[in-house]
Amino acid sequence: MKKIVLTSMLCAGLAYGDIAQLLDEEKRTFDSSKYIPDISLITDVSYVNRSINDDELSHLGLPGIAHGLYAEHAHGGSNEATYNANQGFNFNYAELILSSSVDPFFSMDATFHFSQEGVEVEEAYFTSTALGNGLRLRGGKLLSNFGYINAQHHHYWDFGDMPLVYESFLGTHGINELGVQVQWTAPTPFYLMAGLEVLQGENEQMFGNGSVELENVWTSVGEDHIEGTDAPSLYVGYVKSSFDIGDTTIFGGLSYAQGDSLIDHSEDEGDEAHVFKGDGKLYGADLVVLHAFDSYRSFKWQTEWLNRELDGVQYTPTASADINKEQSGLYSQLIYTHDKNWRMGVRYDTIYQNDITKDGVDMNEVDDFNKYSAMVEYHTSEFARFRLQYNRNEAMYDEAGLRQNLDTIMLQANIAIGAHAAHAF
Repeated sequence: MKKIVLTSMLCAGLAYGDIAQLLDEEKRTFDSSKYIPDISLITDVSYVNRSINDDELSHLGLPGIAHGLYAEHAHGGSNEATYNANQGFNFNYAELILSSSVDPFFSMDATFHFSQEGVEVEEAYFTSTALGNGLRLRGGKLLSNFGYINAQHHHYWDFGDMPLVYESFLGTHGINELGVQVQWTAPTPFYLMAGLEVLQGENEQMFGNGSVELENVWTSVGEDHIEGTDAPSLYVGYVKSSFDIGDTTIFGGLSYAQGDSLIDHSEDEGDEAHVFKGDGKLYGADLVVLHAFDSYRSFKWQTEWLNRELDGVQYTPTASADINKEQSGLYSQLIYTHDKNWRMGVRYDTIYQNDITKDGVDMNEVDDFNKYSAMVEYHTSEFARFRLQYNRNEAMYDEAGLRQNLDTIMLQANIAIGAHAAHAF
């Protein structure tokens, strides 16, 4: 078609320079009607029954690792509950997703998260592949590509809750930050990608910057605030690769994150009140093996290992101490897809290392946190999913240091309408 147009122009007596100018103007302009955003809405609701009531549950945690996992937490400037937080019925969220090309050089994606506590921008970023040479640039608020599950939204998870090691180390939302991301895909016969991210560094469980305002002057600090560092303060790097062996796809990656830590628990009750200031490092390795039996039936093994190091000073209202933590855990899950309607799976979670020293003295913390999950789900179509899940959580401890085994049965419905882009492998 372009040859016919070019020949017609030449026959009309136009010079090559004029033709080049016309073609350049055509390249710079486009039909805006072709760039109307894809719009989708995804809702998630659940019914939950637990062996421990909500009030007691909010006080449980993992000693030396995380506490209040089932309580409200700060995120996006507001307080919100975790997914499936309450006994009985839960409205977990409604997500409004917009996606479109901007022009020949950029695309734009945004996810707005609606809950009963308010609305927040989950993600809003631009992407450009116009740099060439296998480079991709992304900037805005985004989910980091650290590890495997971190970049996935909740509605794409194979289970209704986040793996224990992720939720304990990084919180329910993982690494979800303002920043910039650069990825390079190598010109190899198999998939090989390397990425680097510079992020604001405001993760509430592990990283942080700015300052903490104290209600009163803490004698351990001598002031009514603890000063952190300036943003951006979180740096993430990773390498990922994938290849096929017959009907089996193997995907794996190595990830690393490093940043300043300012973790604020100054408003906790009684002896729990503290602020940690120091450095944080997070190492990750992930592996996914997917074998397809036919167009519908498949078997997927997915596992991730995380190791975090925190080194700094922990302040309480009356004292301070040098704290060093090295903690490791993993999850491993098997998912069988029987046909286009039925899926089932099991998952094992563990945090097996919890080494903590205080002023050089080993605190001998508990280090056997385990959780077991099983699920079966039915899809009426690609837009509607109903999941029944059972959890046996043997990782939680109460404020007296006693283990509290937690049994949970959860029925979840996830419904979507509108056009929604396909998820990455």
